[in-house]
Amino acid sequence: MPELSAERGPTTHLVLIPSYNNGAKLVETVTDALHHWRPVWVVIDGSTDGSGEALAGLQHKEPGLRVIHRPCNGGKGAAVLDGLRAAAAEDFTHVMVMDADGQHSAAEIVEFMGISRQNPEAMILGLPLFDATAPRIRVIGRRLSNVLARLETRRHIGDSLFGFRVYPLAGLLAVMEASRHMRQYDFDAEAVVRLCWRGVPLINRPAPVRYFAAAEGGVSHFRYGRDNLLLAAMHLRLIADALRRKLTRRNLPH
Repeated sequence: MPELSAERGPTTHLVLIPSYNNGAKLVETVTDALHHWRPVWVVIDGSTDGSGEALAGLQHKEPGLRVIHRPCNGGKGAAVLDGLRAAAAEDFTHVMVMDADGQHSAAEIVEFMGISRQNPEAMILGLPLFDATAPRIRVIGRRLSNVLARLETRRHIGDSLFGFRVYPLAGLLAVMEASRHMRQYDFDAEAVVRLCWRGVPLINRPAPVRYFAAAEGGVSHFRYGRDNLLLAAMHLRLIADALRRKLTRRNLPH
């Protein structure tokens, strides 16, 4: 592997990539990320397709790469939480979470990290720029989640589900540790809502996204029925929590 020219943020910012059975796309994604940033950490969430083992050679050559293996699949949020705990133990302050399936452009990492460095108290949220590869049903479906997230927070969340984001580590870890939720596909939306409730500022930043067909090595674990039910349950829970928060504020002595 040729020597990489990448930004380095060893004491503050790292790229965190949760992965479950992403096949050859995982090595491509990690290699691209390393061309733009170090360190890059990957959490293998109980993968059974050999994709985690395929990183061994790259890890041997690249000191900026760390691979964490979970013994069984727990979901995206569970993998992120393991990465956060490990990063906090090494005093990182911010994490950029990106997907392992090649949908996110690694070329955007440096810009997002730069915005985060200039605004360390804020979360930097990717606003997806869809191209013709995006399944129309998914583009339409996420609009409802966006509307609900904005109602729950009274904040302009550009996209509640896009997984290309920079988070202040301490705040994200705190909201995840305080809840038994946010361990699966519901991670992205619930995390941003609860961070808004904690007063964390947000900055929306456009970023391209591409959906790869199976013939191109694309792997999707999204299941329309299962995951939409999970999102519906999450938003019902958040709406109930938002109402409780509102009632509590009303009952506080002035």
